[in-house]
Amino acid sequence: MDWGAIFENSFQSALGPDAIVYALAAIGLNVHFGYTGLLNFGQAGFMAVAAYGLAASIATWGLPFWLGIVIGLAAAFVLALLLGIPTLRLRADYLAIATIATSEILRLLFGSVTLKDQFGGSNGLQGFASSFYDLNPYTGRLNLGLFSFSKNDAWVFTVGWILVALSCLVVWVLMRSPWGRVLKSIREDEEAVRSLGKNVFAYKMQALILGGMFGAIAGFMLALKQASVIPSDYATDITFFAYTALLLGGAARVFGPVVGSIIFWFLLTFLGNFFGQATSGADPLIPDWIMTDIQSSLVRFILVGLGLMLLMIYRPQGIFGDRREIAIDAR
Repeated sequence: MDWGAIFENSFQSALGPDAIVYALAAIGLNVHFGYTGLLNFGQAGFMAVAAYGLAASIATWGLPFWLGIVIGLAAAFVLALLLGIPTLRLRADYLAIATIATSEILRLLFGSVTLKDQFGGSNGLQGFASSFYDLNPYTGRLNLGLFSFSKNDAWVFTVGWILVALSCLVVWVLMRSPWGRVLKSIREDEEAVRSLGKNVFAYKMQALILGGMFGAIAGFMLALKQASVIPSDYATDITFFAYTALLLGGAARVFGPVVGSIIFWFLLTFLGNFFGQATSGADPLIPDWIMTDIQSSLVRFILVGLGLMLLMIYRPQGIFGDRREIAIDAR
């Protein structure tokens, strides 16, 4: 059992591009779910429209990189409006159904044969990330002691964590403003807020747009780290993984989504590497009659899911959260 390699891979994954993507997506969900009480199951849709807005602008229509960023953000903004106008007056469970359905419709739309010339069909789009990597100041691997990143991953790592830090700063400032206090009040009792003369629908729409923008940034980072966009990368599991990260760290806490994402990816990678080594080799630690090497990659999800269930039973507020912060008025 190579414990050094297991911990190296685990820490690299916990701080690497995947953790960054899910931290940004979870920050957006924190604005929706944690602070406002909006049960949005369509964060993958915001990520998809932003990523495809960037990729198609460059690869299909030959536009500049920065204009592609603007188009991706604008696409997420329009999606928030289209989602919010008919759904924000719905009850929490109906809102969840509407958002997850919209996310799936978008994924199938981007992968459709009809729009293959624009979005690449099931094969997706490539050839749009060169402008981003041309800005890379690194000339070799980035060595962080316990682990290291390749030249391109080091650039994604640097830009990604800067964006995470700025996103946390924005959330921290906004949620301590009068606007943020209104959002928290809406989460607790929107009828009371409405009775005080506040336009609850407008505040919910603003929160949906803001969280969608963070989702759009997550979509950019996912597309750029892979240098490609593929419809299957924006399936519903990306939203649920982001929710897992949020609930692990604690909803309605600025650093909850970030810490939760780090822990989530550390556990997934650690368990995957451990069971992978324990079931392989001439004399495996775990015999075949208990678990095969093929099954080992799935067991990590079972154990992480079991751990999340126990967390929800004994500490539903997450590691840093407050139990009162996750009480949603679902009327």
